[in-house]
Amino acid sequence: MEGKQFKAFRERLSGYADQHGEASVQRQHAKGKLTARERIDMLFDEGTFQEVDRFVVPVDDNLFGKTSKQYGDGVIIGYGKVSGRLTYVYAQDFTVMGGSLGARHATKVAKIQDLALKTGAPVVGLIDSGGARIQEGIGSLSGYSLIFHRNVKSSGVIPQISVIMGPAAGGAVYSPALTDFVFMTSGTSYMFVTGPNVVKEVLNEEVTSEQLGGAEVHSRKSGVAHFVYEDEENSMLGVKTLLSYLPANNMENSPWVEPGEMVPDFDPQLRSIVPDDPNKPYDVRDVIALIVDNKRYFEVAENHAQSIVTSFARLNGNTIGIVANQPKVMAGTLDIASSMKAARFIRFCDAFNIPILTLEDVPGFLPGIDQEHNGIIRHGAKLLYAYSAATVPRITVILRKSYGGAYCVMNSKNIGGDFNFAWPTAEIAVMGPDGAVAILYKKELEQSEDPVSLKKELVKRYRDDIANPYVAEERGHIDEVIDPAETRKKLINAFEALENKHSELPGRKHGNMPI
Repeated sequence: MEGKQFKAFRERLSGYADQHGEASVQRQHAKGKLTARERIDMLFDEGTFQEVDRFVVPVDDNLFGKTSKQYGDGVIIGYGKVSGRLTYVYAQDFTVMGGSLGARHATKVAKIQDLALKTGAPVVGLIDSGGARIQEGIGSLSGYSLIFHRNVKSSGVIPQISVIMGPAAGGAVYSPALTDFVFMTSGTSYMFVTGPNVVKEVLNEEVTSEQLGGAEVHSRKSGVAHFVYEDEENSMLGVKTLLSYLPANNMENSPWVEPGEMVPDFDPQLRSIVPDDPNKPYDVRDVIALIVDNKRYFEVAENHAQSIVTSFARLNGNTIGIVANQPKVMAGTLDIASSMKAARFIRFCDAFNIPILTLEDVPGFLPGIDQEHNGIIRHGAKLLYAYSAATVPRITVILRKSYGGAYCVMNSKNIGGDFNFAWPTAEIAVMGPDGAVAILYKKELEQSEDPVSLKKELVKRYRDDIANPYVAEERGHIDEVIDPAETRKKLINAFEALENKHSELPGRKHGNMPI
């Protein structure tokens, strides 16, 4: 026969289960959303999740008669295994007070952040909240500050991932913005500092939540979201895939994975990807696929700043970060958005011991009044700073164009590139042959009876005598001009040679990045 204490214990468990009634679950499903518990079950290996602080209740101030005694205070926290590796989670529960953040809700989140930092394991936030709990006032606002402070404290120490699975409004958006990666789900998630009603009131503009801060907006325009999926099930799979590439913390290396499908170290297909016509585009992803293990790579911020590709992949079983100019979008030029996208990715890789491969085909920085007035100088300098400050192994392969300041910025030898290779198709110069000839031979072209033919001849001479990669190789700025077919083998050997790389840095609190 059960004792009184055990009976009370079982009644509490029943009370917790009963508050998540079928009606609230159905309301969540009707919106195309899973419940917090369902999301957790999808993320963690079966039977491994352990919940913490299940019976925490909101503060009992009875402000405006709106206090609720529901257990959990609108957030589920705990830990478990994701693909066999320890991971922490907090999942806001929209079925309990709209997942709004109160003082104890925030304390729970902070507790799991602290545990993740102490034990050196990633933390995943599943965001689905109506925002600050209005009736708790300063308690709610202070709670957000608790979380933000821990986001910053953990930055560069453990991976932090935010998954937006419903609304994230007002102060709630800043924790995701401080984390390393943000996932969103099409049609059911959105983020904004001020919502449609405020926009209407202040600016008298009509806008929907989706138009203001939906997944499409943040993945393409703002760059806030790094990954977008059509449904929550695929979002959870995306999180698991991302975690598989990452180390648990900044003191470890990423897990080694046995290469499955055999990728040849010598692939003649690489010789024909770059067109003979230097102005003809191609897809740099084709190069990536022929170099990395199993032809698989996991692209980051695929929809944003598409003139540059950032992705994780594996090379001979080891995780690498890839930064690649994309000639099929704006000819691969660097602009404000692509500079910031690449800089942030490089900073993450450097913080978590992930070697960086740069595939270069860049004609320069995007010209124009808009770019200059919006600070291309400062934003381009972020990319330069990120590369220069990175101490992980860094290898560059120049596939084709490498002109002007963009040559310097894209991990050139003199900003610390460890190995710098070039394909025979590389063109390395202060500027493109057409522009250079127009300046150097302006007088001759003006006086020529056949300026078109003369320019064609001079462009060829410039390309042959100045812009070809052998000049850079002979002067030591390129370590080797390589056969494209041997690229994978060269990279494997070079990264192995850099495994024990050590960099001495000057003593300082931190540098002043041009943010």
